[in-house]
Amino acid sequence: MDDSDKEPSEDSSNENKKIKSSKQTSNETENLLMKDRDSLTYSSNLVNEGINAGKRIAKISVITLLGIGIVEILTGYFSGSIVAFADGIDSISDAMISFIVLLGLRIAHKPADKRFHFGYHKVESLTALMAAIGMIVIGIIIFYNSYQSLIQPHEIKEPILVMTVLAGASGLSLHRAFQMRKIANKYNLLSLKTDARNSIKDGSASVIGFFSILVATQFGIIQMDAIGGMIIAGYIFSVSYITLKRSSLVLVDSWQNPQITEKIKETISNDFKNDDVDVKHVLLRSSGMVDQAEIHIEASGDERLSDIELLSLRIEMAIRSKYPSLEKVSIIPHSSSDTADKSKLTRINTLRSLKWKPSVFRTDKKSKVLK
Repeated sequence: MDDSDKEPSEDSSNENKKIKSSKQTSNETENLLMKDRDSLTYSSNLVNEGINAGKRIAKISVITLLGIGIVEILTGYFSGSIVAFADGIDSISDAMISFIVLLGLRIAHKPADKRFHFGYHKVESLTALMAAIGMIVIGIIIFYNSYQSLIQPHEIKEPILVMTVLAGASGLSLHRAFQMRKIANKYNLLSLKTDARNSIKDGSASVIGFFSILVATQFGIIQMDAIGGMIIAGYIFSVSYITLKRSSLVLVDSWQNPQITEKIKETISNDFKNDDVDVKHVLLRSSGMVDQAEIHIEASGDERLSDIELLSLRIEMAIRSKYPSLEKVSIIPHSSSDTADKSKLTRINTLRSLKWKPSVFRTDKKSKVLK
């Protein structure tokens, strides 16, 4: 009588423990999901804030460079200075590039839809690629005109006016370029970084143009005007090469920072020692403004699905807290190799234990024949 009373009580206590543990697991999962939503909202707000800041500075860049370019082209036309004319064309092309970047940032701001499940972030890298191609074309034109001026040099009219315009253009361009670079680095905007480098190049080109005119007029070396234009073309080619390389790598899903991959593995190994987790693969991709991670882990096959889900959320939160640039982190669990080998052995042993039994029909038939 006593034994029969004890057994149900033990079963009921075990069931209560299981219910409590499952409730605790579900509560922890809900809390982590809420934190995950908050982090996703913060990341989305940060991206939107960066895009809005980028659009504002890109608008200012378009207006500023367009004004500088028009003034420099008019100055070069009336003074006969090839370097002022080249710098004006360079400024106009930079204004066009800033306009392309502005359009790219507007499109990248759009949310994901049925056609683009991962959003429009890579449009920003595509616009940077288009801007780089445009810069190469402009550089070729400037280099050709400068070479023609080098073969047939001519004197420069109103050199003081030309140097004043170039000095003012360089100061204004560099001031705006450093503002743009600050925003681009803060929000990791590739196209805006390209535009900032392009603007720094534009300001530096104006400085080179200033000294080219100074040497040509004060020291009598007339060819320096054309040489200054060729140096500006070389600047354009160097910036275009860097932009082409970076934007192309982003578009083909190339990851150029292997240190982060190893750091993510170390983070999971150190923070989750007691959970018996083994990292199989860490796959990273960049979308320009944001990065994405796909992490494959091995866990023991004895754990419940809710426990694995909770573990995946904990790993995701840990990675997000240390690497804010990762907008999307996907944790993909796999059963450990030991568990898989055990299940294979179990199936093989089950098949081996099966014995062939002759059918009753065949046995009866044989017995009748013998008779």
